[in-house]
Amino acid sequence: MSRRYRNPVHPGYFADPFVLKIGNGYLGWGTGRMLGNLVFETLGSPDLVRWESLGGALERLPPEVEAELGTDYWAPEVVAADGRWWMYYSVGRGDVGHSLRVAVADEPAGPYRDLGVDLTPDERFAIDPHPFVDADGTRYLFYARDVLEGPRVGTMLAVDVLDGMDRLAGRPAAVLAPSGDWQLFRRGRSMYGQVYDWHTLEGPFVCRRNDRYVLFYSGGNWEEPTYGVGWAEAEHPLGPWREQVGRPPLLRTVPGHVVGPGHNCVVPGPDGQDVAVYHAWDAGHDARRLCIDPLGWAPDGPVVDGPTWTETDLQRAVTPASATP
Repeated sequence: MSRRYRNPVHPGYFADPFVLKIGNGYLGWGTGRMLGNLVFETLGSPDLVRWESLGGALERLPPEVEAELGTDYWAPEVVAADGRWWMYYSVGRGDVGHSLRVAVADEPAGPYRDLGVDLTPDERFAIDPHPFVDADGTRYLFYARDVLEGPRVGTMLAVDVLDGMDRLAGRPAAVLAPSGDWQLFRRGRSMYGQVYDWHTLEGPFVCRRNDRYVLFYSGGNWEEPTYGVGWAEAEHPLGPWREQVGRPPLLRTVPGHVVGPGHNCVVPGPDGQDVAVYHAWDAGHDARRLCIDPLGWAPDGPVVDGPTWTETDLQRAVTPASATP
């Protein structure tokens, strides 16, 4: 069946998209608009191509809590467990002070109510939580955090076991550190009273394919053309995670058409083929909007035919030769 589309597939600002297949359709959540007293716009779709707004998802924190923590709500992800729906997200002020929180709802579209828990009280800065449930039922939370040690200081990826849906085990393990120049966020960045050539890895997403775990992440500066998607692999969610040195990003800027594609997730399409869902700036750098492209699996790892910007078919075959260079 032909499923024609053209990126972006939704006209509104919708950054850090996370999409779940639920029943015969899809729900998506992203960073962006606040609708009334609800944060994180929820989009619904029958086929990943046509989307409509369903309203907001998360009830705002009380004013006194926002006064302490901040009002910047970022990067929601949702998982079903124990008969309820759990949303993980971060809140803070700009690029300082973010911490991870969890909210719960009885229905996937919400409304979600925050449980009053700081999941990462010992982290300097934590964003982009990604819950992952392994085949044996063990639950993990991947996220990005600031690390001031190592050859490339900056924001890096970590994982901890969810010891219950509203608490972490408290034994965070390093997942992946910056390894390439394309992951540079900014030279001479003032952070924590020092000046660093700051690198960034963020937006983790994990899936299991072909008896291995694959970790997608975004690297670089989200505002710049350097931003893109990389990947690593492991035999266990706690690692060790391996990444081929010097491998180009899986998704990257196409000058004049697509700028800074990133923060992706992977979801089965309506006909079973995996689809990469991500955001990207348009060429005019006006907004980060929702994009999709099919994802295939070569012997060496994932392949995405994208980012695309012209009309195409979601059901097209994906091979290493077909991927956008």
